[in-house]
Amino acid sequence: MSAQKITTFLWFDDKAEEAARFYVSVFGGDSRIAGTTRYTDSFPDQAGQVMTVDFVLAGQEYTALNGGKQDFSFNESISLSVDCASQEEVDALWATLTADGGEEGPCGWLKDKYGLSWQIVPRAMREILSSDDRAAVDRAVGAMMKMKKLDVAGLRAAYEGE
Repeated sequence: MSAQKITTFLWFDDKAEEAARFYVSVFGGDSRIAGTTRYTDSFPDQAGQVMTVDFVLAGQEYTALNGGKQDFSFNESISLSVDCASQEEVDALWATLTADGGEEGPCGWLKDKYGLSWQIVPRAMREILSSDDRAAVDRAVGAMMKMKKLDVAGLRAAYEGE
């Protein structure tokens, strides 16, 4: 890993390597597994098993830990937000991240099959939210509040008052 000052650290019971490989496959491009560490004999029950996996998603560094079963689990108070250039990218990420046990949430949020929360956000939504036309923004936000996966055409139509 490089000298990124802050790295997101994700606790998995025992699926850190599987999750990291899945995420790398989803985002491709500047995404890769950067390294793996294993538990030593100091942890007799886990000796030789994967302890951490360092990985990069779209240039951002993460570490996944196989921390064992504890009272820790992911929740929506932390999520990874993905800037999507198009509806097609939103659709593809939504389908992939909700597959195999993932769950759709409101307003562009979802949980993947590992329980990690994501916000799949079309760039158009960020553009709409930055508008000075507050009434138009309110209409678009009202439309968003009724959506699960965000729909660019529906957001634009609401923004335009259609």
